[in-house]
Amino acid sequence: MGRGYIVEDAVEGYLSKLCQQQAGPVTGLLIGQSSAQRDFVIMATRTPQREESTAATGNSLDKEWVTEHARQVSRMLPGGLSVLGVFIITDTDGKDTLTTVRQLVFAVENLISSEHLWIPADDDVTDCVALHVNPKTRKTVCRTFDVKDPKSVAKPADWKYQSGVCSSWTTVSCCLNVDMLVPLPNNRTNAENMDACLKGGLEAWANQIMSGVCLIDGKKLLEDTELSAGQKRNVRQTYTTQLLISPDEQRPTDVVQRCGGSVSVRGTIHSRAYIHSNKPRAKLAEKLLKRDVVSTVATRVQMLLEELLTSEEESKNSRDKQQSEQFCLPRRVFCPVKAPGPVCVCDYHFSDEGLSEVTDRLKEMLDVDAAEEDLDTKQEMTAEITEKNTINAEPAVESDEVLEPKRNNYAGVAVGAAVALLATAASMLYLNDV
Repeated sequence: MGRGYIVEDAVEGYLSKLCQQQAGPVTGLLIGQSSAQRDFVIMATRTPQREESTAATGNSLDKEWVTEHARQVSRMLPGGLSVLGVFIITDTDGKDTLTTVRQLVFAVENLISSEHLWIPADDDVTDCVALHVNPKTRKTVCRTFDVKDPKSVAKPADWKYQSGVCSSWTTVSCCLNVDMLVPLPNNRTNAENMDACLKGGLEAWANQIMSGVCLIDGKKLLEDTELSAGQKRNVRQTYTTQLLISPDEQRPTDVVQRCGGSVSVRGTIHSRAYIHSNKPRAKLAEKLLKRDVVSTVATRVQMLLEELLTSEEESKNSRDKQQSEQFCLPRRVFCPVKAPGPVCVCDYHFSDEGLSEVTDRLKEMLDVDAAEEDLDTKQEMTAEITEKNTINAEPAVESDEVLEPKRNNYAGVAVGAAVALLATAASMLYLNDV
């Protein structure tokens, strides 16, 4: 028998509702946590409608749109939560549907993993799920594919609904000061070089995080230590952690180098991870928390790059007016999921936004109906930029461009142009001319 999936019963109600509402094929994402023995699915969210979609596409699926949705959803998931796979609701059975879901599973995983700045662990689960639901008969077929094997074939999997799947999950959290400096190349017109330097700087910082020492409630625990040992069963546990980071050893030749500028990221972030209640170990808690630290910082830097795309023309006119400028990265905001328990999803709130824009994105991306009062906005403060270049609380990025980013709230961005535009934006972020 293949892998087993324990699924929150709210997911069953959600899929049933989609079966009743939709006439054509519906795709979406399955969200939860993997473990060695089984996977836990706590949420499902449909792919948003694409504004520019036309009837000419018929029943064909827009693979680029589905994968872009998955990329944005992945950014909104704290540590311990990930996109486990895809679902499709269609009354078409057979080889065509299997081929479609297989393509979607691999495309989604490839795009999400391309943004990861950590090296996969040997114990990482590489099976992703594809769920097919027939809206007429309500027959459900669950299969898995090993996404690390391009020749992987579909394997049957067990799909079982259960209530309170994440009701007693463990929460680990920490606050971390970030002070990162990324040197940039002399050739500022080469967008590929600029983008590579930014990613390389983030990767070097990510390596420091992943090799850091994690203290759980002030103690360095052995990897196999069970966090819930000695505690009452099915009771939520919350742990506060500390990450002790040592700078990488550098040779003098590594420190002194010619560059055309730099990007600085400074401030304090709140990181959080959720762990299933089936004998959670210290090793897993540390891995998921560190990955969340890396992911939340990289996501915010990337979001700012994307925000600056819409101000590219303005930047051309102001390029020579000022040598340096600072931008506030968005603060992290949490929102509880529908399932009972401590688990939350997150979004990133820019200083010039209202909270209503956060709730709109939660609805658009995750199909979560949230009111502003449901949002947890207290974990991080909004950055304050002073004349003395002092950054308080939330991280900020410094650049020599005078820009006022405009916002695209939804996934309705031209996916085909995203790579080229991102490269252009990356070439704009440099500071401290040499």
